[in-house]
Amino acid sequence: MRWVVLAAVIVFFYALPNKEFYQYLGPIPTTESNFGQVLFTVSIYVLLAVGLNIVVGFAGLLDLGYFGFFAVGAYTVAVLTSPSSDLKTLWPWLAVVPLAVALTMISGVSLGTPTLRLRGDYLAIVTLGFAEMIRIAATSSTFLKGQRGFNQIPHPPGEYADGKPVFGVLDARPYYWLVLSVIILVVFGVRNLTRSRVGRAWVSIREDEDAAQLMGVPTFKFKLWAFAAGAAIGGLAGALYAGKQNFVNSQNFELLNSIIILAAVILGGSGNIVGAIVGGGLVAYLIERFRGIELFGVELYEYRFLFFGVILVVMMIFRPEGLIPNRRRAAEFKDRRKEVTVGG
Repeated sequence: MRWVVLAAVIVFFYALPNKEFYQYLGPIPTTESNFGQVLFTVSIYVLLAVGLNIVVGFAGLLDLGYFGFFAVGAYTVAVLTSPSSDLKTLWPWLAVVPLAVALTMISGVSLGTPTLRLRGDYLAIVTLGFAEMIRIAATSSTFLKGQRGFNQIPHPPGEYADGKPVFGVLDARPYYWLVLSVIILVVFGVRNLTRSRVGRAWVSIREDEDAAQLMGVPTFKFKLWAFAAGAAIGGLAGALYAGKQNFVNSQNFELLNSIIILAAVILGGSGNIVGAIVGGGLVAYLIERFRGIELFGVELYEYRFLFFGVILVVMMIFRPEGLIPNRRRAAEFKDRRKEVTVGG
């Protein structure tokens, strides 16, 4: 029965960008005329939330600079494929994607090796600095083209029977379907990983790192694995984003985006894959939903972050475990509420 429900959900999301389908969904489609573009943005946020959930949700490491890995993936594709790049290599997009993932994973290991012995706020500050370092380097470097950026980044390959490209400029639906397919594969891989020895080690580190170390768990190694896996998914999302947008510059990678992805993981339920998917999709969809909507002459999109701030405060008060927490964390928060009630 579970597989039937899962198959129905997958079919629903594959059919969602078709007007023949979503016209019956009432207010769900946004004010954006190209609903496929909105769904592409939502799917990128979901993929990023799944990646960050490995680091924050499973391993318990506070990462405030996750969007830096997204930038590394996007810039790798841009530098190696764009005609405006100084390298003039013009690699095909499909050949560069694995390289972007590998390079981003190396970036995660390089960042984690000297910093993962830190904990809590100290680690958060270092990751925050990493994201800002990437953004500033992209802004000031002539090699990375600053705010002018890279243009004419090639789209993913593919043609219809009549010779027209599958991944064109006007129709964003194929890009959404591509990212949706990637999400399914990534979720399958992450799910298997979290049920393995590696996943159990991550959970033990999250619950009590000192106790895990005393029990013989090589905590540093497994934290490094979490950083590398999360970085790889972030880099993959960046490569997919660059292939769709056809343009990359430093303004695409503001620090605030890292905070949004972290908020999505917390909102959905840290440590739960389904929660990360729901949180990422909900946050991205609401951001797009605010576009073009005015209240008392003011466009709500300008105050979207204030709205999310209020939501997070309310969530931390009434449901700190998130919308769909994993069973262990839900039980922990339930016990804490009982203790507070009894103590009060």
